[in-house]
Amino acid sequence: MIERFLRQTHFESVEDYNQHLEFIIPENFNFAYDVMDEWAKEWPDGLALLWTNDQGEEIRTTFAELKEQTDQAASYLQTLGIGKNDPVMLILKRRYEWWVVMLALHKIGAIVIPATHMLTKHDIVYRNTRASVKAIICVDDPYVMGQVEAAMPESPTTKVLVAVAAGDGSSDLPQASESCGIQWHDWQREWRKAPAFVRPAFVNTNDDTMLMYFTSGTSGEPKMVAHDYLYAMGHLTTGVFWHNLHRGSLHLTVADTGWGKAVWGKFYGQWFAGATVFVFDHEKFNADTLLRQIEKYHVTSFCAPPTIYRFMIREDLSRYDLSSLEYCTTAGEALNPAVFDKFYEKTGIRMMEGFGQTETTMTLGTFPWMTPKPGSMGIPNAQYDIDLLRADGTPCEDGEKGEIVVKAGRKKPIGLFKEYYRDEELTREAWHDGIYHTGDMAWRDEDGYYWFEGRIDDVIKSSGYRIGPFEVESALMTHPAVVECAITGVPDDIRGMVVKATVVLGKEWKAKAGEELVKELQQHVKRVTAPYKYPRIVEFVDELPKTISGKIRRVEIRKKDERKD
Repeated sequence: MIERFLRQTHFESVEDYNQHLEFIIPENFNFAYDVMDEWAKEWPDGLALLWTNDQGEEIRTTFAELKEQTDQAASYLQTLGIGKNDPVMLILKRRYEWWVVMLALHKIGAIVIPATHMLTKHDIVYRNTRASVKAIICVDDPYVMGQVEAAMPESPTTKVLVAVAAGDGSSDLPQASESCGIQWHDWQREWRKAPAFVRPAFVNTNDDTMLMYFTSGTSGEPKMVAHDYLYAMGHLTTGVFWHNLHRGSLHLTVADTGWGKAVWGKFYGQWFAGATVFVFDHEKFNADTLLRQIEKYHVTSFCAPPTIYRFMIREDLSRYDLSSLEYCTTAGEALNPAVFDKFYEKTGIRMMEGFGQTETTMTLGTFPWMTPKPGSMGIPNAQYDIDLLRADGTPCEDGEKGEIVVKAGRKKPIGLFKEYYRDEELTREAWHDGIYHTGDMAWRDEDGYYWFEGRIDDVIKSSGYRIGPFEVESALMTHPAVVECAITGVPDDIRGMVVKATVVLGKEWKAKAGEELVKELQQHVKRVTAPYKYPRIVEFVDELPKTISGKIRRVEIRKKDERKD
């Protein structure tokens, strides 16, 4: 499959990859037709999707079966009046139908807007009005449906509501509340009744908008990140080279479908490789349960944010048969070297870190032909021209901290977003003079590996020093008491800001939480890293605030501290 889209498909070294990675770009590329339907022809019996949940249910779907289902779904959506360029919001958690509906919407040229099930009425109104959402397809969940219905009076463009229930469609959705003024459609009852699908004569150009994500946002309202149809092709390198997948791989990425990590790890790149996407649909994360799934289904490739690995290494991994695991990757937040080392010690597998944003595909990564450096994000992905810039716009030297940027020039790299939808000013702020500014800080070593420092907004300026949160967090994580931690800055009249550590302790250490342990952790940081970086404030908590994708939300900690003042 990938031979159709790459001039060279196998690489032996960093130099080989950097010199010879070249895409073959079809005129009107559409992932659903040009990849998934082609797999259905070439390998109809290949296992495309293996879905299971915490209730023990299981669905195995071949490429041929998935084509049949997505064609049927595309026809059904057309009967609801959904077509080319219509924005459709999906709030489906990890339901099996998410994969079917995503492909079906690609087939009819609609704009997909994945969203989390944690949205409130305000969030939904904002998205509906900003993106002119025409239809919402959501789980049959009282909370989700209630928030959607409450948003309808303030959502004039939204005309179609579809609920996806569990089971065989025996629910009574058509008779559900009509207080929103729009009748709910019942996916289970209706979609199989649609007529045979006829592919539209024209679906899309490469420049058309295919997908939009609302970023979680650290301040103000979320940004709308618009991607074109080549964004899907941009993830070929994610699945084939970073995840190191091939036909027959069984890949599990831990991610909710409402966030960009889902299409990074559970969709485009994996199916380019011909791998089987493994999905575990569950309500609440539990490390033991997840490890049992890897053991039971013989998962070969695994990707998760460092948070997940932190909890996994707290388990007695000798109790699980993880012999099927061949390759492990991580992204979403910076990986502490202590977590890398502990996981390697317990499994013999080196985690390969990657970096990217909602606005990009993988921009930095550790590839199979590289030796990973614990805590490093790796090297630039050859499909992007990456650099580090000082605040004045000049390039950084090796060892010098700067902002990670993408040099776009006159031709937009495959995988880089189109724009912040309907916000030219915000787009120009981030992307100007041929350079996209990520807002993330890093430094580069003499071997070309990049090391994360934090968001520009997260950097702490204390007594004239610039302190990156990640370096202090990495130091704290080497203490046996610490399961997780987040470093933030707290305003101080004398120093400008002081370093604060918000710490989650291991179970065996919680009884010791107090001044003595605070001093022990402070002294530990002084020994491991520069003394001026130690946290002058330490707070013990049961859990850290996170996005649904597992990223620590330091902004919430800062806001909480501001309210205390």
